[in-house]
Amino acid sequence: MDDNRIIRAEPLTAEAFAPWGEVLETTGEPDRIINEGRCGRWHDRARLDVEGRAGISIFRSQKVAMPYAFRLVERHPLGSQAFLPMTEHPFLVIVAPDEGGQPGRPRAFVTEPGQGINLARGAWHGVLTPLADPGLFVVVDRCAEGPNLEEYRWDQDWTVVA
Repeated sequence: MDDNRIIRAEPLTAEAFAPWGEVLETTGEPDRIINEGRCGRWHDRARLDVEGRAGISIFRSQKVAMPYAFRLVERHPLGSQAFLPMTEHPFLVIVAPDEGGQPGRPRAFVTEPGQGINLARGAWHGVLTPLADPGLFVVVDRCAEGPNLEEYRWDQDWTVVA
C-alpha cells in the first residue's frame, strides 16, 4: 500500500465539509417549535440546487469495511444530491476538490448517528459507502431526463483508514 495514497478518515463536521456541501444534523436548538410544541424544526438546512425536477429516491447499498480501497469518484453537474440515512449507522463520505476539471487529493469523513449530507452541484464525491447493513438511504436529487453524471477513475487505489 502506497503511503502517499492513504487517507485517514476524519469525523464529519459542517466546517470541514463546507467546500463540498452541507452537513444535515440537529445540532443546537431547533429554529422553530411546531405541532403544538411537540416538534423541533431545524429549518432550511440545505440548498437544493437542481436543473429540472427534483425527486426523492431510496437507495440500498452493500456495506464496506475499512481499510477501504477505491478509484472511482463522480459528480453531478446539473444538481445537488442529499443522502439521508434511514438507520443510525455511520457511513463514509469521500470528496475531492476540483482541480482544473479533475478531482484532486480526496478526503474522507465518517458520519455520526443522525447526520446526513447534501453534496453541492458539481462536487466530486465517492460512491455510497455505508459501514453497516442495511445501507438504506433517502436520496434527494435531480430526477429529470438527460445526463447528470461525470465519473473519474484514478489508475491507482486510494485507501481510507480509520
